[in-house]
Amino acid sequence: MKYLYNLLIQLFEWSLPLLGLFFSRLKVFYQDRKSTKTEFEQYLLVNKKPIIWIHVASLGEYEQVVPVVKELKKHFDKHAFLFSFFSDSGYRVKKNKSIGDFETYLPLDTSKNAKSFITKVNPVFAIFVKYDIWPNYLRHLKSRNISSFLVASRFRPNQIYFKFYGGFFRKALRSFQYIFVQDQSSGHLLDSIGIKNRKVSGDTRYDRVSLQLEQDNKLFFMDNFIQNDFCMVCGSTWPEGEKLLLDIINDKNLKQKYVIAPHQIHPKHIEDITKSLEIPYIKYSEIYNQDLSQYQVLILDTVGLLTKVYAYADLAYVGGGFGQAGLHNILEPAAFGVPIIIGPNHKKFPEAQALKDQGGLFCVKTSAEMKKRIKSLLQDELLREKMSMASGNFISSQKGATSITIKGILENLDL
Repeated sequence: MKYLYNLLIQLFEWSLPLLGLFFSRLKVFYQDRKSTKTEFEQYLLVNKKPIIWIHVASLGEYEQVVPVVKELKKHFDKHAFLFSFFSDSGYRVKKNKSIGDFETYLPLDTSKNAKSFITKVNPVFAIFVKYDIWPNYLRHLKSRNISSFLVASRFRPNQIYFKFYGGFFRKALRSFQYIFVQDQSSGHLLDSIGIKNRKVSGDTRYDRVSLQLEQDNKLFFMDNFIQNDFCMVCGSTWPEGEKLLLDIINDKNLKQKYVIAPHQIHPKHIEDITKSLEIPYIKYSEIYNQDLSQYQVLILDTVGLLTKVYAYADLAYVGGGFGQAGLHNILEPAAFGVPIIIGPNHKKFPEAQALKDQGGLFCVKTSAEMKKRIKSLLQDELLREKMSMASGNFISSQKGATSITIKGILENLDL
């Protein structure tokens, strides 16, 4: 498996320039890494502080580790925090905006790339988040006696680590100094393959979304748009869910405001949405010098605002549950005590079932069912208050993963 893995990664790296001619996403993947390499090496030349390296796959994992990094900074205030991203979506949103000192792309996991990256960075220790586990990087960290930690991780029985042919990847897991898992079932899975240096810490996302309540979430354009009307925020939407939503949004009998924040904001997707709207709408890119109160739909054709927009919601729909994309973050609206509606595909997201059990979330399968739930929440203030309280209490009850993680890292650091 080791030789096959290394061969496939190497072949992928060699073929990227050619693949980029046919696949736009791979073209971005290749060109971004190439164009940011010089900037990264210049940073390493001027940086005089010892580095703590944090690797995240994308934006979701970045948000997950934010409370951990904030606490680590209190203990390592003379260190620089370097974030590496695998996904361009995370990197582009957080470039020069993260809580770290520098952001870069992680080169592909070839042995040569891993050795070069770790030699140049020479981190004091490294943190990986959730799922993004790269065997060659971990091997080279261990060979240099650099401690590495996996935080906020979750495991499932069908993953390769627990298959008879997964020895190479089990070895990568064993390279971690310590592993922090979100739930007991993940801990038992690690136990089953002989990994005992682990602890159930919980999910740091609950701490992260709780921190949002302490920030200034005021958005003047939202005040101007809502004008004290009932507001439904449709966050991280995908086409499958948008088809159902648009049937409801175009119902002129439902007198409320809507914010649509598509997960993909490329112009063609935004155009598809606007063509389907039969009521007054405006895009965020067009709001300046406009009387927003005259519009019923606001389309966020930008990124980075959704979390604060949830603070204005009376009701939230969170996308991803009607297709294969995977449910998006329900914890952000829940932190603001917002009743939530999602689609049926959420089995891999235990927080959704838990919030449903607590009474803060509705799962719907059809447009008719969605319309029924929206109408009930629009008309029944007592139901909204009940669901709002359930959401807020749910978030509060799950906090604490960050303190457990920090304590474990400090206790297990091999410096």
